[in-house]
Amino acid sequence: MNLRGEPMLKPIDRFPEDKRIAGVHSIPITDDGSIIMVWDRNEQGLTTVGGRLEDDEDLDTALNRETVEEAGLILEPNRIPIASWHWTNTDTYTVFVMAKVHKYVDQPEGFETTGTVVMNFETAKQMITRLEGAGLRTEVLDLAEKAYRKHFQTGKEDRE
Repeated sequence: MNLRGEPMLKPIDRFPEDKRIAGVHSIPITDDGSIIMVWDRNEQGLTTVGGRLEDDEDLDTALNRETVEEAGLILEPNRIPIASWHWTNTDTYTVFVMAKVHKYVDQPEGFETTGTVVMNFETAKQMITRLEGAGLRTEVLDLAEKAYRKHFQTGKEDRE
């Protein structure tokens, strides 16, 4: 919660327009419904793929760059916004999206991640809870799992 008692992480279904978006993160989805996270060498933990927008990058350009740098992935162009995090100190947002993996590419060296971890939602939530306790990342994964069921699973029974 911020100083006004508002949640800093909010579910979204479209990108916010009231403040500048300074960061973008993704939860990549594989063909079998697994998710991909990365191990951050500095934080020593699992994290979503993404980071800050550089210079005059738009969201797609920043996310494309970040997913190659951090995970060696190219994402499909359909990106589903699922959450926004409001940074009160800069009055900006970081947004979280879900997208299918289009293909794997060589991951360049020298960035803050050491590799990818592919798993289902439940395993990801359990690992993060074990490593750092419940918090932002588990909340994002809860929202991502709901969005996955709505936008990526097929069949009527999966959406009920």
